[in-house]
Amino acid sequence: MAAGGDHGSPDSYRSPLASRYASPEMCFVFSDRYKFRTWRQLWLWLAEAEQTLGLPITDEQIQEMKSNLDNIDFKMAAEEEKHLRHDVMAHVHTFGHCCPKAAGIIHLGATSCYVGDNTVGTCVVYT
Repeated sequence: MAAGGDHGSPDSYRSPLASRYASPEMCFVFSDRYKFRTWRQLWLWLAEAEQTLGLPITDEQIQEMKSNLDNIDFKMAAEEEKHLRHDVMAHVHTFGHCCPKAAGIIHLGATSCYVGDNTVGTCVVYT
């Protein structure tokens, strides 16, 4: 049996919408890379807004987040999700691992819907 997410295998589901009808650009907008990169961008914007409102968030923390937006360790995130059983918190921890100074402010005051719902919205806008 194929591992979960092995979309190239004959043992796992493949969507004809993606394999026959979607452009590579459309497939990318709905990819894990796009989704989790968008989560990180949303966390950065949240931290910038919270800093503007006076929360104790430093420029150094903001810069650290900016510098690691594309530094996504998918393997670490998958391991974190197995342990935590929560996709958003797994990515909070994974982002925090590469942004140790900002770890405590990532997702500060937000709910899972903040990243989930806003990411779906961006996918719809870009498609």
